Amino acid sequence: MSSGTLWAVVLVAALGCYALKLAGLSVPAAWVERPWVTRVVEFVPAALLAALVAVQAATTGPELVVDGRLAGLAVAALALALRAPFIVVLVLAGATGALVHVLTG
Repeated sequence: MSSGTLWAVVLVAALGCYALKLAGLSVPAAWVERPWVTRVVEFVPAALLAALVAVQAATTGPELVVDGRLAGLAVAALALALRAPFIVVLVLAGATGALVHVLTG
């Protein structure tokens, strides 16, 4: 990709982001203050985080994979469900992923 093309893509993306932000600010307050909108907006960050974690844990490039990352994620979910401290969750997930990697090659 040439330098000129790259800058054109960056500028178009910047203008698109600005237009999207402007559109969000232009929404009437009465629409945003509806109870169902508030309930939906509360779940958006958790849904986005879950999607990011799922993609990172189950894919390598365009392929689905089952490896130590999924085992580590499962152990982390179990530790969180049992209310383990966060550092314990991290150590357990990392150790599980490493152990599966060592055992499976």
